[in-house]
Amino acid sequence: MLPEPYRLHHRADFSRTVRRGQRIGRRDLVVHALVRGYDGVMGASARQSDAAVAGSLVRVGGPRFGLIVSKAVGNAVIRHRVARRLRHMCVKVVAELPADADIVIRALPGAATADSAELLRQLRAALRKLDIARPSATVAGAG
Repeated sequence: MLPEPYRLHHRADFSRTVRRGQRIGRRDLVVHALVRGYDGVMGASARQSDAAVAGSLVRVGGPRFGLIVSKAVGNAVIRHRVARRLRHMCVKVVAELPADADIVIRALPGAATADSAELLRQLRAALRKLDIARPSATVAGAG
């Protein structure tokens, strides 16, 4: 299970990552990544109380992940299965990413039939291609 500090929850965070970040497509995944320090940028829908404390917020935890699994992937059972597998893959790559990274993974229809090892390989390859993943001792033995 992906711990709470490693999750993207707000629409503004998803939008910022998809619009401002880098993107790379693989056969079964599209990976959007935005690496930056917390700069207090708030979405247009932010509450005033959030804006008042924006300067005092400190980012806690490591990289944050968001998942997009649309109906094109399959029915609800298949979508939840794909999302669950992707969350487990995110846990495996946390140590390879900088703490100030936001990653959004969009599952394509092929993700429903791809095995987990193949999806993990595609995710790691995408993160390396985006020059976000740093070498880790676990990466050498996983490939």
